[in-house]
Parts: sequence; C-alpha cells; structure tokens
Amino acid sequence: MNEPASLGLSFVSDDSLSGFRLKRLEVYNWGTFDGRVWALELDGRNGLLTGDIGSGKSTLVDAITTLLVPAQRVAYNKAAGADAKERTLRSYVLGHYKSERNEATGAARPVSLRDHTSYSVILGVFHNAGYDATVTLAQVFWMKDAHAQPARFFVAVERELSITRDFTHFGTDITQLRKKLRAAGTEIEDSFPRYGAWFRRRFGIDNDQALELFHQTVSMKSVGNLTDFVRSHMLEPFEAEVVFFRTQAWLARSPAGKPCRGMEPARRAGQTARKPARPAATTDR
Repeated sequence: MNEPASLGLSFVSDDSLSGFRLKRLEVYNWGTFDGRVWALELDGRNGLLTGDIGSGKSTLVDAITTLLVPAQRVAYNKAAGADAKERTLRSYVLGHYKSERNEATGAARPVSLRDHTSYSVILGVFHNAGYDATVTLAQVFWMKDAHAQPARFFVAVERELSITRDFTHFGTDITQLRKKLRAAGTEIEDSFPRYGAWFRRRFGIDNDQALELFHQTVSMKSVGNLTDFVRSHMLEPFEAEVVFFRTQAWLARSPAGKPCRGMEPARRAGQTARKPARPAATTDR
C-alpha cells in the first residue's frame, strides 16, 4: 500500500504555541514611554502587567489595540475605566503627562514630553510556532499640523522587524523613512482597511467583528449583562423575518405539498408575524 503524499506543511508536534501570538511589543515615544525604544518580550506566552496607578499598563494595552483595531473603534484607557476623552492618539504621540492651570484664565492645558517635531512608532511581532511563520505590524505617527491629530502610516511584513534597526537613521523627513521601509520589502498603507485586510488574511481572521470582540475583552473592567455582551459583540445581526420566509420556502418544497408536523409551529409563527394587526374597536357615543 502506498504511503499518503505529504502536503509539505512543516507543523511542529508541540502545538502549545501554535496560532499567531504576540512575541514582542515595542514602543518609541508613545505616551510616557519617551526618548528610547521600550520592549515587552512575551515570546508568545501569557503575560501579566502589574504596577502602580499611572505606571503605563493601559498605555501598553492601548498600543496593542491601536495596532489591531480601526481608529474609529478605539476607546483609549478603557482598561482603567477612564473617561473616553481623557486620552487620545494626540496625547499619546505628544506624551501628555499632566495638566497645568493658567492662573489668569483658570483654563487647564496639557503638558507634553515632546513637541510636533518628534515622531512615534508602535510595533508588534507575532509568531506562529506551529508553522514557523512571523508577521510584524507597525504604525508610525508624526505631527503634520501642531494643532491637529497626528498623521500616520501602516507597516506590515512577513518577517521580524525592530524599531532600532528598521525605523531609525533616516534623517528628519518621514518620507525618507517610508522609502527606507518600502525598499526593505515591507507593505506600506495610508489607511487601516487595506492594512487590516492584509493581517487578517495572515492571521486567519474572517471578519473584523473578531477584532471588535478583542477590543472589548482586552480592556474590560466588568461584563455586566452577559447576554447583552454576547448579543452585541459575538453574534452577527440577522432579520427574524428572513428566518420565517426561509421556513415558508422549505415548507413549500416539502413532499406532496404537505408540511412536516414538526414545522407547524414555525409555519403558524410566520403567518402571525406577517399578519397586520386588527384596528382597535371603537364605540360611537
């Protein structure tokens, strides 16, 4: 008997680290992580962030969220239960760390670690030990306008990058950094949809609802109503009327035109759903 042909897939016998897992997170000029590259080495295993209030735990969680979730869905510092407007992409790029009050006007203004001439990078290396595959995702931020939100571009490649080696020594023009990265074979995008579609294909994520669930769970303080949570974030919406119509179509195709007795309650429910309500009776006086 012939041996079955090999598919040529090199899959390790130990699948404990299979699937794409975060191998390393790097940030440069992100929040209060200022002036140098800060790295969190996880090697695909579970990690626990601990520290005092304000030590940067939520800042790192928000970096991961920014890498994987579209900007319009991100709620920064949600893991700490903070107000939605307390932190923004601008505050992370400029490094807001406290507020000062103007004695004359009484208005408060943020104090920053950096000005509009700096740039910021967040980078995640994801590795699938099962197939020995690596993906790096990164985003680069800079201030085109000192009073506006930061500009950014997205980087994706199927190999390992690092901020120190690949995102430095390009001068002061961000355009030169783009050219450097493109020359190194990376994918450069100016919007999240194409970047998101690229890494979802590699990670095997069918749709972005999974990323929405990730965002909700990674920053969750409490579940609240579990039924509502599952309905809102885990189930895809559908129209109940479609179910009734499909049931009716199935009944119409049943043998000899006779509906199955077990489907009779569904048939009656479908008829009731489409039957207009009777007007209320009135009495002339």
